Amino acid sequence: MAKLVATRKLSRWPGYRALADYADLECDFVSPYTRGAGNLESPILVMLQDWVSHDYLAGGISPDVRRIGYNPQVRTNRNLQERLQHHFSRSIGEVYATNLFPFIKPGGMSARIPWRDLERAAKEFALPQIEIVQPRLVIALGLQTFQALRKAATGSAGPGRLGEAIACPFSHGVSRFWCQAHTGWGCSKRGRVGTDNDWNTMAEWFVRG
Repeated sequence: MAKLVATRKLSRWPGYRALADYADLECDFVSPYTRGAGNLESPILVMLQDWVSHDYLAGGISPDVRRIGYNPQVRTNRNLQERLQHHFSRSIGEVYATNLFPFIKPGGMSARIPWRDLERAAKEFALPQIEIVQPRLVIALGLQTFQALRKAATGSAGPGRLGEAIACPFSHGVSRFWCQAHTGWGCSKRGRVGTDNDWNTMAEWFVRG
């Protein structure tokens, strides 16, 4: 893992900024999100798409983000905490969580990252982390996160629709990769009942072993 962190620190991708470009944000993780979710022994790994954007950082960084790598009050993290607790009796801090894309994108939090960059990040940073942690379950939040991981692991991005991707988990090594709607904006696409059913199916598989 230390080698991956060192590679990320030395990397400069055109169009993006590095953590070191911002005061006090550099850390010894691939993504700062792992500050508060770094359980290397966890059988569950959560993969979000990207951490924050330049505009978000320009607005100031909360003490929570500096301390644990995420803001617990943000909808994405509130919903993720709720689902992990409800379906797996775990908090965010008890799992390993990271971001597929480890650099700072320009613009706002909803700014798009081109597919080629997500695919490259999955191959160079995300999949190697999974292979190190070796969780039983990888929860990929969002369709593009899942597709990028699937492309890196199998050579094919797989289904092009969220519902189809959720219904088509795949295995790589000892891990089962499961797509879920993004816990921020994505849950609205599935609805609360649909999202609950999606997580129930995944949790039932996890319990059955």
